[in-house]
Amino acid sequence: MSEIHGEFDFIVIGGGSAGYAAARTAKAEGLRVAVVDGAAELGGLCILRGCMPSKALIESADRMLTLRRAAEFGLRGTAEGVNIEAIRARKRALIADFASYRQGQLEDGRWQLWRGRAVFVDAHTVEVSPVDGGSAFRIQGRTFCIATGSVAQVPPIPGLAECGFWTSDEVLDAEKLPASIAILGGGAIALEMAHYLEGMGCRVTLIQRSAQFLTGVDPECSHVVEAAYRKRGITCHLGTQIHEVKLEHGLKRVRYTHQGVECIAEVEQVLVAMGRVPATCGLGLEAAHIGLAGRKIIVRPTMQTTRPHLFAAGDVCSPLDVVHVAIQQGEVAARNAARFLRGQPVEEVMDYRLLLFGVFSHPQVAVVGTAEAELERQGVPYVSASYPFDDHGKSMVMGETEGFVKMIAHQQTGEILGACCVGPHATELIHEVVVAMHYRARVQDFMLIPHYHPTLSEIWTYPAEECAEQLSPA
Repeated sequence: MSEIHGEFDFIVIGGGSAGYAAARTAKAEGLRVAVVDGAAELGGLCILRGCMPSKALIESADRMLTLRRAAEFGLRGTAEGVNIEAIRARKRALIADFASYRQGQLEDGRWQLWRGRAVFVDAHTVEVSPVDGGSAFRIQGRTFCIATGSVAQVPPIPGLAECGFWTSDEVLDAEKLPASIAILGGGAIALEMAHYLEGMGCRVTLIQRSAQFLTGVDPECSHVVEAAYRKRGITCHLGTQIHEVKLEHGLKRVRYTHQGVECIAEVEQVLVAMGRVPATCGLGLEAAHIGLAGRKIIVRPTMQTTRPHLFAAGDVCSPLDVVHVAIQQGEVAARNAARFLRGQPVEEVMDYRLLLFGVFSHPQVAVVGTAEAELERQGVPYVSASYPFDDHGKSMVMGETEGFVKMIAHQQTGEILGACCVGPHATELIHEVVVAMHYRARVQDFMLIPHYHPTLSEIWTYPAEECAEQLSPA
């Protein structure tokens, strides 16, 4: 039997955004904390292989689109080519800086940190296998937080593995880009990478299984992005069925059905961007009797699993795999673990009323709150109104007229229930509505808030005013 190396109040498995948030919060609560991280590098998915490196690359694509349109603004400017090595070097320098800061936070002595893979032996014990190949050992905890993140989902498409493919990990650190690429998927990663790759000069084909991009988001948002991408020369095939991938004459041939017609995309590379799945395999969850729904850990709103002293946070259990939610979940898990250990009621719960989602495509997409389809399902009376960017002064001046904003409010009270934005700087613009919703603002109040003219932000006042006019009489 492996040697016991310590007993702790709170053991965190995974040192990414959720895990770090849980650890620092637990330490602030006065708990004895240990963190076990089995990744090759400290930093977590967001910093190393997710939102930060992808946004660094997307900045280059955004600049390229500006250069392409220079003549519209009376300027002489052309792109003299793309230096992928320089773009990659800039990205690597930024990520190294972000990662070293997080590494410093994890290694600053506030808790015991082990670099190794943890596997549950029982509900209070994990065995740690060090990444450096050292001898395995065991540690015991009164409470735990599982925050191991997620991994790319690779579907069992015939021939895909034999032909080889990229996931987001490879495309984000590629030193050379293919002349042509087929992207399998239509979610955030697929749309963001399509924007980047086309901006760098690749011929891009998007092959999406569902009938729209960004499944679950307002279909109108999908329509705007699809039209914008087609205008750029990106092939967009939605509602498809992928049959196989074959390697012929040095090219990868993706065979699929689109609108009842068999199609073949002949490309140099295939990027699989069909979502991510929780990284729960190999954790020994069955030994701790932790319930799963598929590969996702079942949690209560308190972030407790089916075992009340075992918590989870982040992609392993979240309804939406985004960093700010993972951080909140880690904090809630830690505070509730402290309550559990003190014998106090475990009563703090996650509030997903302000669930926020953004996509750094071009145009960008951002949503917050509850969508119309869900409100209809719940039987909540609501009103909604939208306003287009192509009739808005500042966006017209900017030459960024694709898209719209939409606001949704309760039909009786006028409280803002949700909003979506597809267009210029959507991921920034959405926060005005987030703040309003945090304070449970009504459209009647929102429409009266002064907005400087001309700004992109003032576009929100138009749907707010229209919603207010639709409210039921008191």
